[in-house]
Amino acid sequence: MIQEVYVLLDDGDRRLLRQFQLNPTQYAALLLLADHDGVRLSDLSEHLLIDKSSTTRLVDRLSAFGFVERMADPSDRRVQRIVLTKRGYEHLGLVRAAFSESVVRRWAVLDHTERETITRLLLKLRRELTILQHGTAKGGDVLSNRD
Repeated sequence: MIQEVYVLLDDGDRRLLRQFQLNPTQYAALLLLADHDGVRLSDLSEHLLIDKSSTTRLVDRLSAFGFVERMADPSDRRVQRIVLTKRGYEHLGLVRAAFSESVVRRWAVLDHTERETITRLLLKLRRELTILQHGTAKGGDVLSNRD
């Protein structure tokens, strides 16, 4: 049942993001970049759980749209950091608003108590699975000690 619900939620996300010329991985990348002042390509790859060649293609596409740019790392000129452009921030603002509205609309099928219960249970499941699989409740945030 969890797989079926995931597929339905994922399909809704993809349909919405397609309207903004994005896929879920690209959206996740933009969200990450908005929260960090430049992210190394290797860290972006690790965070998104995709290989480096896929990350390079993703950044190339986002760059072609004018949403991101590569900048030399001031502490190591050999390293490139990916940063969100002004256009990227503006586009992300539009996408975030539409995405939030979509989530609210889809979750409105549950009443307040049901939403609280499912949220509490999913948080517990995520925490426990993360500990089982990674040995830590944080899940090893790849960016926490590299910025």
